Amino acid sequence: MDFIASDQSCLSWTGDCLVIGLSEESLPLTGILSELNDKVSGLLQVLIDEESFEGKTGTTAITRLGLGSPIKKIAIVGLGRSDGMALEGLRKGAAIAARLAKKAKSRSLGISFPVWNNSQSLTAQALSEGAILALSQDRRFKSEPDKTETQLEQIHLLAFPGEEAAIQTAQIVCEGVILARELVAAPPNVVTPDMLAETAASIAHDHGLKLTVLEREDCEALGMGAYLGVAQASDLPPKFIHLVYSPQGPAKRKLAIIGKGLTFDSGGLNLTVGGSGIEMMKIDMGGAAAVLGAAKAIAQLKPDVEVHFISAAAENMISGHAMRPGDILTASNGKTIEVNNTDAEGRLTLADALVYADQLGLDAMIDLATLTGACVVALGDDIAALFSPDENLAQGLSAAANLSGEKLWPMPMEDKYFEGLKSVVADMKNTGPRAGGSITAALFLKQFVKETPWAHLDIAGPVWSEKENGYNSPGATGYGVRLLVQWVMDS
Repeated sequence: MDFIASDQSCLSWTGDCLVIGLSEESLPLTGILSELNDKVSGLLQVLIDEESFEGKTGTTAITRLGLGSPIKKIAIVGLGRSDGMALEGLRKGAAIAARLAKKAKSRSLGISFPVWNNSQSLTAQALSEGAILALSQDRRFKSEPDKTETQLEQIHLLAFPGEEAAIQTAQIVCEGVILARELVAAPPNVVTPDMLAETAASIAHDHGLKLTVLEREDCEALGMGAYLGVAQASDLPPKFIHLVYSPQGPAKRKLAIIGKGLTFDSGGLNLTVGGSGIEMMKIDMGGAAAVLGAAKAIAQLKPDVEVHFISAAAENMISGHAMRPGDILTASNGKTIEVNNTDAEGRLTLADALVYADQLGLDAMIDLATLTGACVVALGDDIAALFSPDENLAQGLSAAANLSGEKLWPMPMEDKYFEGLKSVVADMKNTGPRAGGSITAALFLKQFVKETPWAHLDIAGPVWSEKENGYNSPGATGYGVRLLVQWVMDS
């Protein structure tokens, strides 16, 4: 599918389907939209009247134009109030436009949307991202081919001349999002720790990154007892992945992104029982998927910062070798952990990953993890939680979230809640009281960060969607890739 940054307007473009983005304030039609209505013999206004269209967010209408018209179909998409319009609204509007055109069996689509905040480039990138992600389909595990006869071949962004670079950026970022989607969506017999390491190797080979994969023996030598305790019951060996992007010139900053990489989480001896989501525990590597997707994009965008991509990949399984409730593990910084719940395993793998990253001499690091159900209870399925003791880092991530459209909500790190993690026999337990579970999980991780400005993102909610949501079809969303790329590019 080709994207074209067109110098044509909605008045001059010809093709199969023209989609106009209308805010509530753009009605009644004036200016160029009034001219377009005259050009199509008043059918744009007829469409608005017949559908009682008011420009509300996400509303749509479409009609066929007369024979001989240079445009076969015209559609309208509601963008809501212009004073509240954000890039994410345009991104979702473009997704709706792309799906409308595909459903209408169009081969060419012209998108005529307003410009956000006088930024042609950011708007062109957002529109392209919305359309690409909405049209992406994952059919790897389907036995039947896609029966859709007509596919969109060209999408023209009207009145966006010279924005080819913005479109290319969108395509690169979406490659990373789609990689993350495919990793999360794949079954656990396909995406194993070894497969994640192979994916990292492929990215390193294709884009000139440096890769180190620590095997079990290497991790033992580094004293990673928390991580290895989780991995010890699985027949599949753990893989500690460390991928590095280095700019060609001097690095302005040195960053790390750490992703939880549990390719399947049975819960261990505290088994996740049927009916509580064990069949979905393939998504427990959503953080690692986002990290690898971001690595693929950042390697091509080539920012002037050094970025370390890290994941302690493993399975949490059950066997005679499994860690037991009551076991005490020693992390690589010497902290001892009483395991009071084997299903709180992600924080154990992250503990050693954070210690490892903290020793790299970084300017900042963040981790992403599908860590707690408590976070989903607090924030629902669309919003990730942001925990950080560093205000500047938190503000930078929030700004990146606003541009990328991937929602974050700042959460408190109430130090006194750590009392619930204290152990009689060890430095700490791996879980605390039920109340404030996502907060105590963040406080647990904080014990393994010594020097580096750090933030923790609990992404348990938004990595998977049960229904179509904007540019996301049901299934894996690839959450985190756009946010990470934006944060790195802004650093």
